[in-house]
Amino acid sequence: MPRQLGELEDAVMTRVWQWNRPVTVREVLEDLQQERSIAYTTVMTVLDNLHQKGWVRREVEGRAYRYTAVSTRAAYSAALMNEAWAQSDNPAAALVAFFGMMSSEQRESLNDAIRIVQRDNPEPAPAPAPPAAAESTESADSGESAEGGEESTGSGR
Repeated sequence: MPRQLGELEDAVMTRVWQWNRPVTVREVLEDLQQERSIAYTTVMTVLDNLHQKGWVRREVEGRAYRYTAVSTRAAYSAALMNEAWAQSDNPAAALVAFFGMMSSEQRESLNDAIRIVQRDNPEPAPAPAPPAAAESTESADSGESAEGGEESTGSGR
């Protein structure tokens, strides 16, 4: 399960995800500098850390690396939601609370997602029950067990 990204890691990954192409430290730096003061070495360190954590892959291009996201923002978000849900001591209550926080647009998106998953992964038909052996059917009818002919007491034995 992925650990939630820190604020700066998220800012860097947001650009990598949005641009959806290999990026350099310089490109990310210049975009981040539009909203905050940040050093080249800081962005380089963050991208190196994201590489070591498995969030991005990198390829050498000249004297620099180009970084590419390993997975999508949607996959990251889904993994975080799944982990949070799995940590709950009452998953059904957690889902009810989560759905209660959703806007009507979010609930509609959820309904769309459920329809897609059900369409793409239809539930298999239940397997037919194995045929009962004639002997066990007769025993059940007579109130006797197959093991010893004792009458059933209803005690769950």
